[in-house]
Amino acid sequence: MEYVDHLTLAGTGVFDGQGKAGWEKNDCHLKKECKKLPMNLKFNFITNSIVKDITSLDSKNFHINVLAGKNLTFDHLKITAPHNSPNTDGIHMGDSEDVYILNTAIATGDDCISVGYTNRKITISDVTCGPGHGISIGSLGKYKTEKEVVGVTVKKCKLIGTTNGVRIKSWPDSAVSYPASDMHFEDIEMENVANPIIIDQEYCPWNQCNRKVPSAIKISKVSFKNIRGTSSTPVAVKLVCSKSNPCEGVEIADIDLTYSGKEGPAVSECANVKPTISGKQNPPICAKPAPPETTPSTD
Repeated sequence: MEYVDHLTLAGTGVFDGQGKAGWEKNDCHLKKECKKLPMNLKFNFITNSIVKDITSLDSKNFHINVLAGKNLTFDHLKITAPHNSPNTDGIHMGDSEDVYILNTAIATGDDCISVGYTNRKITISDVTCGPGHGISIGSLGKYKTEKEVVGVTVKKCKLIGTTNGVRIKSWPDSAVSYPASDMHFEDIEMENVANPIIIDQEYCPWNQCNRKVPSAIKISKVSFKNIRGTSSTPVAVKLVCSKSNPCEGVEIADIDLTYSGKEGPAVSECANVKPTISGKQNPPICAKPAPPETTPSTD
């Protein structure tokens, strides 16, 4: 649906995308040129509206896509697809402002929530995510038409068994340069999560870029506060910023992430960032440099 003001979409109905029939044909996660499969719900240019109490099941592509929305609230949704279903982002948004995602449960095969480029004043609160790839800002910098991302708050969320926790990601060899700032993650619970806290400015799935050219996205004014729980990987905090545009104004406070695998206790890795640190720090933040990226990202 598109160009609607004061829309209310509510009820206990299920939007069933019957994704199993299409997932094996979805190769967009493997190559640039691909045929896009249908999404369950698209909200284009929707303003002053609310979507609540509905269920999205087994979408062939993104469950919910928001384009150029303003003052749009998603409340008490249920979004479900298998952990291995490709490109099934729960809620993806771009070119939007004043979007609220509240009291929602997402279990899917890609990002539970992905905040793309050209977004302002986004609030994500009381969301349960898992399985999935976590809650992400980005990826940023792939297309020349992109503009800045300003003002994203993620709070009071729980992630369970995801392949990432809370993440900011941008491409090396970016097609455009712009700021990504005022991004805040607080009061987050992690349960058996890989990469619980991550800034990745060397994001390059399936080697679709030139890693030798640093990202041109400038990340600043970022905070990670009161994030606790268990990591399924030894590196619980990884902050890899751009060599040419180092992260600035990164604040880390009250982190308690444990790892009980045979590799030993949880660690952190950092590159091109000097965060301000306060409160509990488990693992010790930026205690060692991040090693060079040797394997391509796959999500």
